[in-house]
Amino acid sequence: MEWVRGATVGRGSFATVSLAVVQDRGDSQLPKLMAVKSAPLFQSSFLQREEAILARLQHCPYIIRCFGHDLAGFDDSDEQYYNLFLEYASGGTLSDLVRRSGGSFPEHTVRRFTRSLLEGLRSIHAEGYVHCDIKLQNILVRSDGDVRIADFGLAKKIGDKADDCTLLRGTPIYMSPESVARNEYEALADIWSLGCVVAETASGRPAWRFSGDEDVWHLLLRIGFGDETPEIPAELSDVGKDFLRRCFAKDPEKRWTAEMLLGHPFVADSRSFDDDADAVMLPFVSGTAGAECCTLARPSPSSILDFSQWVSPRSHSPSTCSAASLDILTASPDCCHASPTERISDLATGQRRPDWSCFSSVGSWIDVRQVGFVSKPEDSYRLCF
Repeated sequence: MEWVRGATVGRGSFATVSLAVVQDRGDSQLPKLMAVKSAPLFQSSFLQREEAILARLQHCPYIIRCFGHDLAGFDDSDEQYYNLFLEYASGGTLSDLVRRSGGSFPEHTVRRFTRSLLEGLRSIHAEGYVHCDIKLQNILVRSDGDVRIADFGLAKKIGDKADDCTLLRGTPIYMSPESVARNEYEALADIWSLGCVVAETASGRPAWRFSGDEDVWHLLLRIGFGDETPEIPAELSDVGKDFLRRCFAKDPEKRWTAEMLLGHPFVADSRSFDDDADAVMLPFVSGTAGAECCTLARPSPSSILDFSQWVSPRSHSPSTCSAASLDILTASPDCCHASPTERISDLATGQRRPDWSCFSSVGSWIDVRQVGFVSKPEDSYRLCF
């Protein structure tokens, strides 16, 4: 491939990003215009790692595409540079677009690009990686409005320890509490960062109130060791606020995964929104046809009554339960109702009574969850299956 370096479009601590105009593509299907990320060969280990990670993520349309690399000089320098060729996103970064749009997006737009980012994060995490630096500046926008997750320079394998416990991995205002406090950078840290992105694009303000005079270490103390959580924008609907609460659980074990969030009502029905002409931003296109990593997840419940038909993996076989009890527990076609509320109403009013006789033995009861406040630690709620 023969190419010519064009204008510089960005500079980082270790690399320069320029336009790359392809003059002779040979037999390849390379685009005529690409972005090229360049660093001196002796400092290019992070670029080589980024290329290796991107090679495993090319099946997902929400990850920036990579077209390989070459070694060449830079300007008039005789030194060899490692040049990584990437998809060129003419819309710039999400940060650029927010600024051009007046500071924030309408909620239906936020919902659409949030779903795309979740699809990308699901693929990243499924391949065993953590991005570690999800922020507006690392989300690129194509000319058609689609978004792409970019810049994997800080990405790491899930489970690997951070290289140096004295260094921060990421951008402080987007970092999760466990990353700041315990140097933990796992998949759920990306979800916290995603929440910060959603909050910022919906409100036009960073998720953390942070003045220019405030010391960054004071902010890190608030994030990692305080009781605060990022501000949830009042501009969002109740569904949007609930989505952010799932992202901003300080305990990562209580934070929702990308897979779980894809079923949240905030993004689960985003494809049904009208593509009305929006002066703020180009309409987003789903672009998921043929993408094996982007299948619609089952909507997750937001309350107990949202659960649809469900059969426990430990359910008894028909030989151990009466027909009446199986009728209720498995929701057979003969006893279908319009909603879970109607099924519970029938039970409460005595119209349908379960046969509990088959569950007389203690072994038929299993602990499922401790809920609310209990008088003794050993108290818990039980259900019969």
